Amino acid sequence: MITVAKERNGVGITKGVEPGMTIGSCPLPISDHKEIVMAHGSGGRLTQQLIQKMVLPQFKNEFLNPLHDGAMFSVNDTKLAFSTDSFVVNPIFFPGGDIGELAVNGTVNDLSMCGARPLYLSAAFILEEGFSMTEFWRVIQSMQRAAQAAGASLVTGDTKVVDRGKGDKIFINTSGVGIIDPRVNIHPGRAQVGDKIIINGPIAVHGIAIMSVREGLEFETEIASDTAPLNGLVQTMLAAARDIHVLRDPTRGGITSTLSEIAEQAGVGIRLEEASIPISEEVKGACEILGLDPLYVANEGKLLAFVRPDEANLVLSVMRNHSLGKEAAIIGEVVADHSGYITMKTRVGGTRVVDMLSGEQLPRIC
Repeated sequence: MITVAKERNGVGITKGVEPGMTIGSCPLPISDHKEIVMAHGSGGRLTQQLIQKMVLPQFKNEFLNPLHDGAMFSVNDTKLAFSTDSFVVNPIFFPGGDIGELAVNGTVNDLSMCGARPLYLSAAFILEEGFSMTEFWRVIQSMQRAAQAAGASLVTGDTKVVDRGKGDKIFINTSGVGIIDPRVNIHPGRAQVGDKIIINGPIAVHGIAIMSVREGLEFETEIASDTAPLNGLVQTMLAAARDIHVLRDPTRGGITSTLSEIAEQAGVGIRLEEASIPISEEVKGACEILGLDPLYVANEGKLLAFVRPDEANLVLSVMRNHSLGKEAAIIGEVVADHSGYITMKTRVGGTRVVDMLSGEQLPRIC
């Protein structure tokens, strides 16, 4: 066994490295966790630490370092975005969608958050032996419809099969390439003091749609996932105001984890108005039953836009005229105080600090 008692600059080799394991010349970053836990996939604090401490130092470059929803670069004077994502949702079919539709929309939306128009997608399937061919066909058809709706073409892919019991029906990875108007400059570091923060509709819908199935909850009105391709909405917004500073889709970890990342990257503070954040009564009630904070629950058809104050009402108006933005609302603003942190004015008039998700509320949500 290899044991190093002292840390060097906050890193060291953890106890429990078996003989024969190749570590290389660099020490393994230590943390409070000696093994991967479910919260490392939450999109919150542990996901961020995993990337910042282990992945980024090994691969850092000008395209990866911003940790945006996709890499942005130019080829022969054409500005492009490239993004990839994996989907392990359980169950694979849920009210309002399925893992196939989710996979296509997820990558389309990541490209859209770069200001790109999605063009081409890839899809890789990891299938478990024994997975129903009928269900796989349903997933494939759903992906085809989603790609067609987004105006993107699936042009390449891969398929692997693992032994029965060594997977969970189906996992999907999708990647995509899109083209960016050279006049558009969307980046998490561009959040500026005074920017208004706009969301295109009610929060926490996707996460609660998944949990309602898992927990067997029934409501008077079915809660269906909000999964949708956001590229059309984004292009409408950019046609009205090309100087939108930041776009992000608040998926895993909910809106507060996403906003925390932006605040840290841009070195600004964010102030939210709880009363302005749209949330349906059904979702609010489900969160109370399940003991969940809707601010941390996953979304799949929502975006956050950081917009100059003089253009905020214009952007809000065009969003509300789009089918995916009818309930858009300004939920906060960027401030100079408390750099890197979020505060929220509560409904009762108090103020509280809202931090990034530190644990795992909803595993296997996307």
